[in-house]
Amino acid sequence: MHKDQLVGAGLVAAAVVVIAVYIWLVFFTNYALFVLKITGAVAIAAIFGIIGWIGYTLATTPPPKPIEEIEKELEEELKKLEKELKESETKGEGKVSEAKEAKVTKSSASTTK
Repeated sequence: MHKDQLVGAGLVAAAVVVIAVYIWLVFFTNYALFVLKITGAVAIAAIFGIIGWIGYTLATTPPPKPIEEIEKELEEELKKLEKELKESETKGEGKVSEAKEAKVTKSSASTTK
């Protein structure tokens, strides 16, 4: 058996034991009212604790940027990238044309000899 399967089997066994003890306490002892009160208190605390946590998270999380602002930033970034691409193409064309001119000059110089 793998470790995960062992842990799973242990959790199932623990759950069965807790359920059995709970049923025994509620139906077969004089502690029924106390156990039910504890159960109710824990359930209410858990539910409203989660609701409080959600409220706290909503209250302390900054609101997201408006979509218009995000679109504007994306457009600016796109324009910047297009400008950089044009500049790099222009520089690249200049180097290519210089290389062609140098090649032509060398070949014409070698043919005139």
